Amino acid sequence: MTVQDIRSFNRFYTNLIGALDYGRHLYAPYTLTESRVLYELAHSAHTDVADLRTQLHLDAGYLTRILNKFEEQGLVERGPSERDPRRRRIRLTPRGRETAELLDERARQTVGALLAGVAPEDRPRLAEGLRTVRTLLSGGHAPRPEDAVLRAPAPGDLGWIVQRNAALYAAEYGWNAEYEALVARIVADFAEEHDPLLERVWIAELDGRAVGCVMCVRDEAPGAARLRLLLVEPDARGLGVGDRLVAAVVAFAREAGYREVVLWTNDVLAAARRIYQRHGFTLVAEKPHRSFGKDLVGQDWRLDLRAASE
Repeated sequence: MTVQDIRSFNRFYTNLIGALDYGRHLYAPYTLTESRVLYELAHSAHTDVADLRTQLHLDAGYLTRILNKFEEQGLVERGPSERDPRRRRIRLTPRGRETAELLDERARQTVGALLAGVAPEDRPRLAEGLRTVRTLLSGGHAPRPEDAVLRAPAPGDLGWIVQRNAALYAAEYGWNAEYEALVARIVADFAEEHDPLLERVWIAELDGRAVGCVMCVRDEAPGAARLRLLLVEPDARGLGVGDRLVAAVVAFAREAGYREVVLWTNDVLAAARRIYQRHGFTLVAEKPHRSFGKDLVGQDWRLDLRAASE
């Protein structure tokens, strides 16, 4: 491997990206850096300006000019940080989220067009090659919390939610196919009919693969959102992925106008319960039951969004 080998690859890939019209179509009317800022804001429930600057390695003045432009266009709003009043929080407005989603959809279509030229049997080899490049050029460093991103589900992701829930809970808790059937019904109901303004699914992605998920849907009780199907892959635990997924649900529910978020879980899921407690959920009821081939204790948890915002 020589310097010339890497430079030659860079020229090839730059030309390939240019051929896909990244500059003229994908990000227009925004620059690549502006689009990166929108992407980070869209995939983070709570972002401080200082954190955003660190994640993107941007000059403070340059980032300020971008955020000022976005604020003038009604794409973002700023306020005091919930974690530290000395810091500034930044988040997307509904218009900003629509813009970020449009750019993300363009990116998916563009990359999809690129992958269409790769034979299906060659795609695993390509994915492994990309992971190898990233691992070697990063010095083999372990994944960092900021490497994980939250995104909307792509085609196939809903099926992945069913498969991974069934496989993980069978492996870790011995649950049988009853649980897989329950997850399949929940996901099918969402896929067939959901209100995008009031219901949403998030996929956590790390190194190009899904490593977690969560769902926010309307509950039967008026004014209540229900958190469902929180899952984090074992090799992605410890990176704060579960916390970010729950935070995304809470932030979305609050913005959508819900009064509370409720959830049902089981007492054996200790790690998930700790996450719920950190986000202010309180246990309101529990009841023994026989489900999924096991004797369990079901628990109902609740977060009052009105109290949390006071």
